[in-house]
Formats: sequence, C-alpha cells, structure tokens
Amino acid sequence: MKTRWYSTRTQCEVTLARWGEVGQPVLIFPTAAGDAEEVERFLMIKALTPLLTEGRIKIYSIDSVGGRVWFNKEGSPEHRMWMQNQFHQYIKHEVVPAIRKDCKNDDITIWAAGASIGAFHSAAVVCRFPDMFSRALAMSGTFNLMRFTEAEHPTDYFRVSSPLYFVPHLEGRHLALLRTRHIQMVTGEGKWENLGESFGLANVLGHAGVPNHVDSWGPTWDHDWVTWRAMMPKYLDQWTRPASAQKGARR
Repeated sequence: MKTRWYSTRTQCEVTLARWGEVGQPVLIFPTAAGDAEEVERFLMIKALTPLLTEGRIKIYSIDSVGGRVWFNKEGSPEHRMWMQNQFHQYIKHEVVPAIRKDCKNDDITIWAAGASIGAFHSAAVVCRFPDMFSRALAMSGTFNLMRFTEAEHPTDYFRVSSPLYFVPHLEGRHLALLRTRHIQMVTGEGKWENLGESFGLANVLGHAGVPNHVDSWGPTWDHDWVTWRAMMPKYLDQWTRPASAQKGARR
C-alpha cells in the first residue's frame, strides 16, 4: 500500500508506504537521499518477509525529506536546520496519525528503525516523542550532523531536533517517559563505519538515564545494505518473539 499527499510542514509531496497487514508497527527511515520504497528496492522487505508473513510486524516507510536536505546541501545551513525540525513535526502530526489510523488504534506506540542518517531520525523521534515511539533500532548511525554543515553553531531548530543537544536538558514527564523506552544502536566497524558515533549518543542517553545499548558487529561489517539486511531481521525477530520462546532461547 502507498499513499501520497502534500505536506505543508515539509513544503513538498510526501509518500507513506506500508508492507504487512497486522503486527507491531515499525517506521523505517530511509538513508540520506532515499524514498519510501528504498527498503523494498534494497531487499530489506524481502529479508523481513518471514516476520511480515507471521504477522509479527507491519512495516511503514517514508521519503527522506529531512535527510535529503543534508545530503544535497539544499539552501543555507539555517534552512537545513529548520527543515530538520519541520521533518520531525511532519512525523508527529502527519505520519503517526496516519499509521495509527491504519492500525485502527489511536494510542498504539510505534517502533522506529533506520540506517545511517535514518538511524539519527529513529533515535531522535523516540527521544522527542516517547508518547508515540517506544523503541528505536539505529543501525550504523550518524548522530552528529553538525559536521555536515558549514555553520559554526546550531540554531534553536536544530537543538530541539538533535538528541545530542536536547536530551541533556529534558526533565519532568517527558524524561520520565523516555526512561521507559529503549534505543538500540548497532554498527559494524568495517568500511565507512564509525563506532564512535554510536558511543557518543550512548553517553548522552546514559547520563540522562535513558535505556540504551550499543552492539558492534566488528570489522567485517561495512556501512552497507548487506549489513543492515542482516541486522534488522535479527533484532526485530528478538523483540517480537513470544515470551515463552525468549525464555527457551536463554536456557
């Protein structure tokens, strides 16, 4: 299934694609310049087919509007930072309601997943909107986006969009709820990978008391779809396995 509409928040046409009929909703964020169907073209949906067939997950994906402006260096650095926040507002006010309507559940919490800049967004939406997202699978993450801009300092729009900046200042109900969520960071240490990016975010989350974990798959795993097609089914299988099966696996 695929739906398309014009978003006033991102000021462009946007697409929401879906695979599966029932199960835990998982929103996959594309890589930098990817679109909603990137996960199908790069065979991620094929890798997830057993979980989809069993009705354990229901996959959604969107266009990488927030990532594309960074990848293409669209407009000024200030514009890109503004769009970062607009993209997250589009997720909150347009994508989440659409997913919940499709699931026929106005309160269902969503899992987020993604690789590279998609990992950034998956972690960011859990941290920003823990009432909507309960878990993130952030693969081969790029979390310090300031190194991709010519600006010396982040704007307020960027600060509220990047967990490295806003998580240390959270308090009250927002922080209390976020402390019941989980951010799973997993990365290789092969070509184009940077383990330090994941540990940088993990340190920020840890200091705030936010549950998180970093898994390194080692130097034979590169920043590539081959890696991500191995990672995502593994973790989503573990997370959706019946409790009895999980107990048996630990014995």
